[in-house]
Amino acid sequence: EDLEVGEWVLAIGNPLGLSHTVTAGIVSAKGRSVGLADFESFIQTDAAINPGNSGGPLINLDGKVVGINTAIVGATGNIGIGFAIPINIVKYAYNQLREGGSVERGYMGIQFEELSPGVAASLGLNKDTKGVTIVDVVEGSAAQEAGLQQYDVIVELDGQPVEGGNEFLNRVAMLKPGSKINL
Repeated sequence: EDLEVGEWVLAIGNPLGLSHTVTAGIVSAKGRSVGLADFESFIQTDAAINPGNSGGPLINLDGKVVGINTAIVGATGNIGIGFAIPINIVKYAYNQLREGGSVERGYMGIQFEELSPGVAASLGLNKDTKGVTIVDVVEGSAAQEAGLQQYDVIVELDGQPVEGGNEFLNRVAMLKPGSKINL
């Protein structure tokens, strides 16, 4: 959570069969979605990550693991865009696997889109409002039981602002099924 864009990081791994390799770079972005999985919130780094780095740690300069190296962009290897799963997501999955043998994710039962300035204005909101707009509510879902409707706009989840669609999706997914939340 405390990791910042611009912070120096080291990627450790065995790229291209070369063991015990360390590369350095910075955190280029947080919360990236690149289309590899349903739930994504990658740390993007320019530390050189190549095939063979996956599973190795991404560490900060205090020696703390901040992520697990996972993917690269570029079919032939490193082009300065690597991705790591944030350690808080790894810990969440690890704890669930230890306790129950599988990972469960929260699900509300809505389809949504990130609130754009144009949609916000058309709904009578300030064009700078951040959040998500409900596009559809799944019949029989917790969202329907709670009274959520199409075109409702969610701007907060448990008292914290909703900054964007991917961030909202990941926060909901990290909830234990059956959790009660405030929107």
